[in-house]
Amino acid sequence: MNLVDTSAYLEFFAGKSNVEHFLEPITQIKKLIIPTICIYEISKVILRESNQNSLTKIFTALDGANVVDLNIQIATDAAKNSRKYKLPMADSIIFTTAQQYKATIWTQDVDFKDLPNVRYFKKIK
Repeated sequence: MNLVDTSAYLEFFAGKSNVEHFLEPITQIKKLIIPTICIYEISKVILRESNQNSLTKIFTALDGANVVDLNIQIATDAAKNSRKYKLPMADSIIFTTAQQYKATIWTQDVDFKDLPNVRYFKKIK
């Protein structure tokens, strides 16, 4: 299973420098899990920088992926992981969701860099 972090989705859909790193996990829809916190973050950025039509196209491309809701177990484990790894709230939810589903996180967010089961790619400016 794969979990693509918000930073990687935004890189991919904008067609920026690191796009090739995220092509495989994003296009393997049946193996892709998407925490609802990522949907929120993607929506927030796209609606700020573009429009509803662009957002609809992105989520149409991701149709068939496994959307994971925030539940009590993920929330409480995320709080523990936030303290343990010094992660911000959203990152701890993403990390914990990946752990629960035994998924690899694909990201360019430095907060995940040294965590287990993470494929980190430095953001190219």
